[in-house]
Amino acid sequence: MQVGINAIKNGLNIELEGTVYYVVSYENVKPGKGSAFVRTKLKNIKTGAILERTFRNEKIETIDIDKRTFQYLYSSGDIYEFMDRDTYDQFPLHRDQISQVENYLKENMEVTALIYKGRVLTLEPPIFIDLKIISTEPGIRGDTSKSGNKPAKTETGLIVSVPLFVSEGDMVRIDTRTKEYVGRV
Repeated sequence: MQVGINAIKNGLNIELEGTVYYVVSYENVKPGKGSAFVRTKLKNIKTGAILERTFRNEKIETIDIDKRTFQYLYSSGDIYEFMDRDTYDQFPLHRDQISQVENYLKENMEVTALIYKGRVLTLEPPIFIDLKIISTEPGIRGDTSKSGNKPAKTETGLIVSVPLFVSEGDMVRIDTRTKEYVGRV
């Protein structure tokens, strides 16, 4: 559906030049001279890249994106199998399609799939996930030359910076938006 620039709001999904974007922020500008325009920040749903774009007297194509809950089943090489929780249909997705969430996936984990025209655009993991630390250096007491953090590898392959007291075998909570350690579980 095409709308004018006055209909641009935060959270609106639009399609520009064949690419799907999400409106992160917008600002209506009414200069003293000339016509009004809208300055926006758009997030590419597939890649996560931010685009700044100014719209003047033009029509914008809005779209409806379907959100469904998928359950991660297993992976086989570069193919990851997911199941739609509502219809029980299985969707094989290639590693390239899920590269943003690959290091967060654990078996039976639920993710949100963004679907447009029957095609999965991207997957969104839960905001917080609990992962087991499989390897990290032991923290040395009194070593303050570092900032009190050390790298640690999780069971999914994600490398995260954790405090010195975290050791192998610990379960930690990770914020998937920032890829940062939140706490021990």
